[in-house]
Amino acid sequence: MAKLHSIVVTVILLGSLVFAGPAHAETFRCGQWIASPEMSVEELLQKCGEPTDKRVETVDVYARAAAGGRLKTGTTVIETWTYDRGSQSFAMVVTIVDGRIKSMERGK
Repeated sequence: MAKLHSIVVTVILLGSLVFAGPAHAETFRCGQWIASPEMSVEELLQKCGEPTDKRVETVDVYARAAAGGRLKTGTTVIETWTYDRGSQSFAMVVTIVDGRIKSMERGK
């Protein structure tokens, strides 16, 4: 019975790892701070300052229309901020969608 319980617990733990998503989100160091996707844009600016490059794009958002085709339902603003961290580190690219940090990735 104890062995069966151990197997069940192991299966549940492994299953929860599969659905948990990535264990480590991309982060980077800004001086004494660690920037992470969970922080607000204001907090990122406060801790890391202005990015070395900033691109802003407004994209139309569409939905399927009842009669077929597409219907414009609004727009979304996508900002791409690049933080150059010097010759010893990859740049970090921060994607912000409608004022919220969506991702942080190492640049090339």
